[in-house]
Amino acid sequence: MRVIFAGTPVFAATALEALLNAGHEVVLVLTQPDRPAGRGMSLKPSPVKALALAHGIEVFQPTTLKDLVAQERLRALGADVMVVAAYGLILPSAVLGLPAYGCINIHASLLPRWRGAAPIQRALLAGDTQTGVAIMQMEAGLDTGPVLRSEAIPITVDDTTGSLHDRLADLGGRLLVATLGALPMNAVAQPVDGVTYAAKIEKSEALIDWSLPAEELDRKVRAFSPAPGAAFVLDGVLVKVWRAELDSSASGAPGTILAVGRDAVQVACGRGSLCLRELQRAGGKRLPVAQFLGGTPLAVGKELGAGA
Repeated sequence: MRVIFAGTPVFAATALEALLNAGHEVVLVLTQPDRPAGRGMSLKPSPVKALALAHGIEVFQPTTLKDLVAQERLRALGADVMVVAAYGLILPSAVLGLPAYGCINIHASLLPRWRGAAPIQRALLAGDTQTGVAIMQMEAGLDTGPVLRSEAIPITVDDTTGSLHDRLADLGGRLLVATLGALPMNAVAQPVDGVTYAAKIEKSEALIDWSLPAEELDRKVRAFSPAPGAAFVLDGVLVKVWRAELDSSASGAPGTILAVGRDAVQVACGRGSLCLRELQRAGGKRLPVAQFLGGTPLAVGKELGAGA
């Protein structure tokens, strides 16, 4: 098929690579404008742009698709379909109807659960036991279109946003190729019941409130890895928690250190406790607890603050 591809992050680049490996003709790639990154804040291309250029594919980086000139450029390509994956721009109705088979979206949830910007993090925070990918025919509403194909995967007790993202990205690429190979196909309308919205993650959400149950804080640590990182305050310094484990055998005043061992610092929560195993002081490196304690001694009974 002649495909226009629109996407920006690694999740989308995985889908683009799957399209190319399947032999589809990607006639144009749309992606967000280059953004400043790194210590020098030099402009950096998106993962999708980098992949497209490596394959000699033309890249288009408009700031809006409401522009008539941009729309005419897309129309002139005569594409069979436009594939959208974590693109970052709203597609106006005029664009949705341009390709012969319209626009289809790769969404990292089992719609209608977790429509919106952060479905992977929200699934982890909510304690969902499964998630998946839905290939959706796009329409004007936010992730409201009928579903062409979907597949579920389990969420394990060790999954982070990073690990779940990678599994879902691979699944999305596979389902996309299967869907394009079956077009035209009937889409199934999303049920009215079960709709939830995955609002964009705010950094303030990653701050640890030790009065919450340990199982909820464990989900927070995993949901905010690799970004922005769940965090608490230690002597006025922000400390991020990158790895932790539940322990329901001990309790105490929330935020109080119950035990300090070579491999973990056990902290009381509103219910149960959390064993912190990998920490990072602001401006420092991610360290196993044994190395962290070498530079930051901690003692039983010390109270840890909430993030601030």
